[in-house]
Amino acid sequence: MTLENKLGITDSIELARTEEKLSKAAAVDLYDSGKLDSLQPGTFGCLSEIHKALFERIYDFAGQMRHVNLAKGNFRFTSVLYLESAIEKVEQMPQSTFDEIVEKYIEMNVAHPFREGNGRAARIWLDLIFKTETGKVVDWSKIDKEDYLLAMERSPIRDTELKLLLRQALTDRINDRKLFMKGIDHSYAYEGYSSYRADSL
Repeated sequence: MTLENKLGITDSIELARTEEKLSKAAAVDLYDSGKLDSLQPGTFGCLSEIHKALFERIYDFAGQMRHVNLAKGNFRFTSVLYLESAIEKVEQMPQSTFDEIVEKYIEMNVAHPFREGNGRAARIWLDLIFKTETGKVVDWSKIDKEDYLLAMERSPIRDTELKLLLRQALTDRINDRKLFMKGIDHSYAYEGYSSYRADSL
């Protein structure tokens, strides 16, 4: 199934390639503009602005909370009926320590607030929290992609693996644009329209 998009693309492979190209260009613009520094880390408003910046050239829903229920494999993300309250709870979670930040990131992933592009936007969101609270960011090039995807899949039940992966990859190179761009690599994504099941309400 191909998501409805502003570009009128009907082939899912073409859409994936175009989406990756445009979102990466948008990420560069977002980084270079300094807009990230004006956002409040750890809030949904911050995540929404990041998502909008990455995907507004592609999707009408960029930055907007989803209106469909999503599942991947046997895992169902937060129901639309409870999504707003779930996000409010995530916003209220503490974020002053490494463990608190990762736990907050996991809960936002469970909420999965957007129809598409959650992973890429959330990794920028995560790094912004780390940068603000700890003076560190994640060097995603040090994290094996398969290990990360498996750890993310298991994280709602057991977060030890994900915390270990992220802790080992922390760096103080907080102003490295190349490092920043690794975080939105689509191949890290716990997402993708071909692997989602969505039910309209």
